Amino acid sequence: MKFSVYQISRQGGRPRNEDRIGYAYTQESGLFVLADGMGGHPEGAMAAQLALQTFSAYFQKAAKPFLGDVPKFLTNALMASHHQILRYAAEKGMLDTPRTTLVVAVMEHNCMHWIHCGDSRLYIVRDGQLLTRTRDHSYIEQQAHLGQATQNINRNILFTCLGSPAKPIFDLSSPLQLQEGDRVLLCSDGLWCTVNDNEIASELAAHPLNQAVPELVEMALRRGGPRCDNVTVLAMEWETPDAFESTLVSSEDMQQGFFSSTIQSGVPDPTIEDMDDAAIERSIAEINAAIRRAAERNP
Repeated sequence: MKFSVYQISRQGGRPRNEDRIGYAYTQESGLFVLADGMGGHPEGAMAAQLALQTFSAYFQKAAKPFLGDVPKFLTNALMASHHQILRYAAEKGMLDTPRTTLVVAVMEHNCMHWIHCGDSRLYIVRDGQLLTRTRDHSYIEQQAHLGQATQNINRNILFTCLGSPAKPIFDLSSPLQLQEGDRVLLCSDGLWCTVNDNEIASELAAHPLNQAVPELVEMALRRGGPRCDNVTVLAMEWETPDAFESTLVSSEDMQQGFFSSTIQSGVPDPTIEDMDDAAIERSIAEINAAIRRAAERNP
């Protein structure tokens, strides 16, 4: 398995950067994660970090050296991330929960799967053209998909995320067969809110990742101005030619059982592993009850 990867995150005009990115890989599998902690709720950066740590820990345990059932892994890790955030809020006695959007891609056996919740996006560019991108879980995107007017709808209004008291809604892709030269970009809304899809695809297709990604981020920062959102991008090119040595990752010489990650380590609560839907619902109800009790104690 060989790919080129480049990642960058800029604070923009916000008081803090609540985006988090990272990737991990074994000999035969790669994980790419981006989370955007949501403003308007407390500790968005913590929600994003918990999501990354949970996915990384699940990946490290399950990829031996590949996952096998990738959709199951993605679904279980997303729900576990949601649970971790709620648990954190309950233990802190918080009156509101930290929240984050999330987009995750897994590559193995020359195929890619992805999952997303909220409005962090994944783009795929093939042969210089935009092949596909995720559809946001927002009211404006929902209305646009239905062919309805969108001019009076706030693009920031989402109908799902991780960390909300409601069970998250997410989209899980079918497997996509990768071709040499395919480029995949994960980003927070700080990029796509000012740089349109065609511009993203064109820049990504025209230059190596270590040129295209910084240029896209700088474009977003310039257009966003003094109040620009955090801008975060993680991009990958599949089966990169050896000429791109500065961003090349190759697992061909990796020893069996080894795991590499750029994600800060963290140990998720072991009780959440392999929870079925009923167990997750019970746990969420218990955590929400604890949050309500905390609110009653602190009117």
